Amino acid sequence: MVMLNDEILHASLETTESNHVILTFRDDIKSGTHWYIALLNAIGRWEIPEETHNQRLYRYLIADEAFDCMVLTERLCDAAGDLIPENETLELLFYNNPPVELTTDEFKRHIGDLKYHWHLNYYYGITVEEALQYAVEDEIRKERRGSGLYRDKDNTGEAFHRIYGFNRTVMLKRFRKEKSYPQLKSIKLNEMKEFTYWLFKFRLKQSDKARVASDTRKGIDWLQSLNTARQSAHQDRNKFDTGVLDG
Repeated sequence: MVMLNDEILHASLETTESNHVILTFRDDIKSGTHWYIALLNAIGRWEIPEETHNQRLYRYLIADEAFDCMVLTERLCDAAGDLIPENETLELLFYNNPPVELTTDEFKRHIGDLKYHWHLNYYYGITVEEALQYAVEDEIRKERRGSGLYRDKDNTGEAFHRIYGFNRTVMLKRFRKEKSYPQLKSIKLNEMKEFTYWLFKFRLKQSDKARVASDTRKGIDWLQSLNTARQSAHQDRNKFDTGVLDG
């Protein structure tokens, strides 16, 4: 990270609401507020749904109701530069390990009730929904191997059909038609997130409550298993790097 001179920063930033939030965020850290607390307060003050910065489109609010907290975190950490320890930034961005443990109520108080509600929309509507798709793909893969079919294949289409009743191609066309988006051969990350959230809402409308709850739990369980494996691998890597190994 590069240390940003505040005089240069103030001169280079336009007087906009987002830049005011960034400058206040930096000032809070320099005044002694822990950077993670200052970060959450900045997230609570942030109002713009998307912006283009350094030729990259940052979309923070998906479908006007799902808040991508991690993308904004990345943006703010980058703006803070060397005011934040790099190792703590990486722990937060890559492993979701914040340097300060907060209760749910404390977290909600810092970012605000509405942002927290949108944050939950993103978690269940995009993070868990995507995990559900992977979980069903894993189920199909295990079924195939149990039947003696060991050759791996792309199970996305069948997984979509089991979850939503149609394959991915059909669902993507329906989504783009509804949103008046062009029917392209490829899909970019921001559109993928919106598509996933649209699938989540489609599933809520089409399935009964018991099925919705069961599928959501399946996605959460898959996500927790993944996070546990990642955290374990991360801890083992840290032990290796520091020379602290069991046995």
